Amino acid sequence: MENPDQFVQWLRSVAPYIHAFRGKTFVIAFPGELVKAGALPVLAQDLSLLHALGIKVVIVHGSRPQVEEQLALRNVEARFHNGLRITDAAAMECAKEAAGELRLDIEAAFSQGLPNTPMAGSTIRIISGNFVTARPMGVIEGVDLELTGVTRKIAYEAIHPILNAGGMVMLSPLGFSPTGEVFNLSMEDVAVTTATAIRADKLIFLSETPLMSNAAGDDIRELTSLQAERLLDRSELPPDVAFYLQHCVRATRHGVPRAHIVPYDIDGAALLEIFTHDGVGTMVSYENLESLRQATIEDVGGILKLIEPHEADGTLVKRPRELIEREIDHFSVIEHDGVIFGCAALYPFPGDKMAEMACLIVSPDAQTQGDGERLLKHMENRARADGLKKLFVLTTRTAHWFLKRGFVPATVDSLPKDRQSMYNWQRKSLVFVKNL
Repeated sequence: MENPDQFVQWLRSVAPYIHAFRGKTFVIAFPGELVKAGALPVLAQDLSLLHALGIKVVIVHGSRPQVEEQLALRNVEARFHNGLRITDAAAMECAKEAAGELRLDIEAAFSQGLPNTPMAGSTIRIISGNFVTARPMGVIEGVDLELTGVTRKIAYEAIHPILNAGGMVMLSPLGFSPTGEVFNLSMEDVAVTTATAIRADKLIFLSETPLMSNAAGDDIRELTSLQAERLLDRSELPPDVAFYLQHCVRATRHGVPRAHIVPYDIDGAALLEIFTHDGVGTMVSYENLESLRQATIEDVGGILKLIEPHEADGTLVKRPRELIEREIDHFSVIEHDGVIFGCAALYPFPGDKMAEMACLIVSPDAQTQGDGERLLKHMENRARADGLKKLFVLTTRTAHWFLKRGFVPATVDSLPKDRQSMYNWQRKSLVFVKNL
C-alpha cells in the first residue's frame, strides 16, 4: 500500500456514515443503459458492500435499450406519444424478453465470489417476484397507450421480511393486474412507488445523465423539493435530467427523506455519493421552507423572545432590538403556525472564506426534535452557497454539542483578523471550527 496513512484517514472519515446507515433501507434504481455500458459487475460489487455494512437494499432496474434491441430483432416499430412508449402485444413480448434477460444478468452479477475480488465471501440472495401491482395508463390525448401502465401498489408486507432476513429484492419495470395482465412500467415510477411504500431512507437513481448544473454552468449538489420544483418550472434542464428530478420531487413529497441523482459513469458512484460529504451527484431533500427560512423584520419580536432568557443567564451576549433589526438579514428562523421556536445567525468573512454562526437557539418546548441540527445544516448550506470554506462558533456552555457535530477546538488566532479584534476576553468563549 503506497499511502497507508491516507487509507486509515479515509476509513475513519466514513465510519460516521456506516454507523448512521446500518439498518437503513435504500432503493437503488438504474437504467438499462448502465447494463449496456458493462457497468453491472462493478455495481454489484458496490451494492454487495452496502449489504455487508448492514444496509437493506432494493434494486429496481430499467430496460429501455434492451427493449429497443428486442424490437429491432423482431422488426417491430417502436411507437411513442409524448415520450411514453405505446406498448402493444408485440412490444410487450419484447419487454418481457428484455426483463427476463436482465434479471438473469443481475442474478449472475451478484453470484460472483472469486477469491481476491470484492465479492469474495459474499452470500447474497436476490429475490424477485410479483411484488408490483399495476394498472393501465389508459388513453391520453386521444391515444391509447395499451399495455403501458403505472404502478398501483407495492407488496411492502412481503418485501420487508426478505430484507430483514438478509436478502436483496429486485424489481423489474413490469407490473401485474388482478386480472392477470402484465403492464410495461417506467423504472422511475416503480422506484418512487417502492421507496414510498417501504418507507425507504434513501432513493438513489444511478443515471446516464451528467451531474446537474444550472443555467450559469454551476454544479447543483443539493436542492430542497421546493427549489427543485422551481427549477423544473424554469425549464432550464435537459428533458432526461428533468424527468429524474420530477421523480425525486415526487418521492420526497411522499415521505422519502432523501432522493439522489448520481451519474453512473463515475467509478464507485454509489459509494462516493453515500460515504462522502459532498457526494458526486445531486441530492433532493424535503424541507418545509415555510418553517425553516431566512428571517424578516417581522420576526424581530419572536427572536427577542427566544434569546432574552439566554441573555439573562449569561449564555448569550445581550443584543438590543435595534441591533437585531439592523442584522436581520443574517438570521434564519424556524416557525410553526406563526410561532418562532428556533433561530440562528450567520456572519460571513469573505476575505478569509469563513463565517461565524451565532445565536443558535431552540425553544425548550421544541428541543430533542432535531431542530438545532436542522438550523446548523441550513447555516452550513448558506455558507457554502456564499463560497465559504469554514464555519466557526464561540460558545461558553455548549461545547459538547458542537464537538458531536464535527466542530474541532481552535484558538482565537484562528479567527479572521476582524473577528479577533472583537473577541471578548472577559467572557473567554471557546472557539470551534468546522470545515465545510
